[in-house]
Amino acid sequence: MTKSLPSIAVVDDDPAVLKGLTRLLRTRDFDASAYGSAREFLATLPDPPPECLILDLQMPEMSGLDLLDHFKRNGIRIPTIVVTAHADGPLRALCEASGIVAFLPKPVEDVALFAAIEAARSGYAAAIN
Repeated sequence: MTKSLPSIAVVDDDPAVLKGLTRLLRTRDFDASAYGSAREFLATLPDPPPECLILDLQMPEMSGLDLLDHFKRNGIRIPTIVVTAHADGPLRALCEASGIVAFLPKPVEDVALFAAIEAARSGYAAAIN
């Protein structure tokens, strides 16, 4: 019997970020899926959902915060790591109130990202800096 790889979805409107993060995740034996927008992710939301979501905040049409609000309203629980170039205090507080696992600034450091993924997969809802 083949053991399936842990699944992680990456949602970011920057193609370079998507490519870089999915390649990095695959080097660590994750099944990484890339989505160029929050709407694309919702339209193709797998069942079961990924074990972890890596989410950008600033995206056109539907922001990362909008996606987090959608999850909350609809009872969707996916451990989420926010990565953003806009790491100001109010945004961080809004994300943390939504129950994210970690809030990481771009460019994201590999060590911090993999620590956050481990926390997400372990079920901890604590911010990792």
